[in-house]
Amino acid sequence: MTPKNTAHAQQNGPGDSNLSQVLKPGTTCWRLVHADRMAVIIDAAEYFLHLKAAILQARHSILLVGWDFDARIELDRSGRAPASIPNRIGSLLDYAVRCNPGLRVYVLRWDLAFLKMPFRGTTPFFLLEWLGRHRLHFHLDRHHPPGGCHHQKIAVIDDALAFCGGIDVTGGRWDTSAHRDDEPARLWPNGTPHGPWHDVTTAVTGEAARALGDLARDRWFAANGWKPDPPPIDHKCWPEELDAVFHDVSVAIARSQPAYDGQPEVREIEALYLAAIASARHSIYLESQYFSAHRISEALERRLAEPDGPEVVIVNPDRAQGWLEEEVMGAGRALLLGRLREADLYGRLRFCTPVTAGGAAIYVHAKVLVVDDTLLRIGSSNINNRSMGVDTECDLAVEVRPEDARAPQLRAAILRVRDSLLAEHLGVGRDEFQAAFQAAGGSLVRTLDRLARPSGPTLVPFHPPELSEAERELAETHALDPHRPEAMAETFIRALRLLPPVRVAVAAALVAVGASVAAWYWQRAGRRPGRRIGQ
Repeated sequence: MTPKNTAHAQQNGPGDSNLSQVLKPGTTCWRLVHADRMAVIIDAAEYFLHLKAAILQARHSILLVGWDFDARIELDRSGRAPASIPNRIGSLLDYAVRCNPGLRVYVLRWDLAFLKMPFRGTTPFFLLEWLGRHRLHFHLDRHHPPGGCHHQKIAVIDDALAFCGGIDVTGGRWDTSAHRDDEPARLWPNGTPHGPWHDVTTAVTGEAARALGDLARDRWFAANGWKPDPPPIDHKCWPEELDAVFHDVSVAIARSQPAYDGQPEVREIEALYLAAIASARHSIYLESQYFSAHRISEALERRLAEPDGPEVVIVNPDRAQGWLEEEVMGAGRALLLGRLREADLYGRLRFCTPVTAGGAAIYVHAKVLVVDDTLLRIGSSNINNRSMGVDTECDLAVEVRPEDARAPQLRAAILRVRDSLLAEHLGVGRDEFQAAFQAAGGSLVRTLDRLARPSGPTLVPFHPPELSEAERELAETHALDPHRPEAMAETFIRALRLLPPVRVAVAAALVAVGASVAAWYWQRAGRRPGRRIGQ
């Protein structure tokens, strides 16, 4: 059947009585705060430039909170960076502290990232080698249950500007939105090239930036035992070349946080996903690194089974990074995608992966949700189980409220973000995409079908590999992608049951999990307050 969406249906009026309210503090978000300006930054080439500009404006404090952090990352790769100002993030922070006696810098990085990416394990040593000042602080965040990780990606400058999304300041992230096959600046810190990479983050000012500063300081306290003082709000801090998509807008901050060491469980992000999917009337657009969250998939299945339900477009990478991730997350994705396609009785599902002009797979690391023209969510959380309740996550969301007099402008801004992302993937301009969307009667799936080309840059359908019986059981039991932190003994027992039919895969998984747990207990045993760089 043909989707019933129409172009005018996408533009619901501000008085639409069917428009639900998704963002509810205490349920689907932590706080609903005001942002004077909000920008959506697509791909790390742009983000790194704006982050550098913001750091150079800092007067009081810089908080960098991330899954990974590499001091060697070059921020400006345009070839126009002034030689008088350091371009590597570590040297730049040291330079900023030396130039400003009132500035404090705090860098918080997940402690076990080196087990996931062993060759990045030298990163803390680069930080410690800064001859930096007592005003430059670095700490490894080990405040998480066994098997969990700190996954938020937040940068806060003077509580006047904050970045929040999916981009870590580390190796392998930098790329432009062109995702050229022969991009000479797409290099690891050691100078070797890496593949195309797609990512998204946001920038906010005002009360929203202050709230993210509070969140970052709370996380620092949980990991370190002491809390940085909030800075005075005495100036505006916005990169000159950064264009805001939203002005004077309410922004929701949603979190995932496992119950651990006295801190309560928080599942706002999962509640936000479920409420947003339930609210959709015409279309759901998702970008994610993974697709293995069973509850999210089940919610999408229910909507696809409805005769008049929304279209669902999902953009994923072709494969997960690393063999182990592909075994765990890839198996989960294959299982859930099969169920989605069974539920897609009316042909409203498209599950795609982007490729370059030369046909190379573009790795999708972005975490984006757009529902109709009414809700936009961007953050750190993936569509996997652990992002819902095992790892610490932070997402931002904007929703059009029926009573808002500026609803038409907000709707247009949300569509601008969605259309920019899809235009990038399809290798067309945003105007061309929007014209095709109108010609397709406001149907996302028909627009994709019209604009998809036999060669890239384009979106191609994703076809998962066939699962073995053992891989299917591994995915169904969630043994290595749990909804909540569990005693590691239980994870071992469940995975061991799968050992005879899939010895290699599960044994390797057990070794990785065991190494993580052993390192966690070793670090916990020696836990002490974080050190200050230079002391």
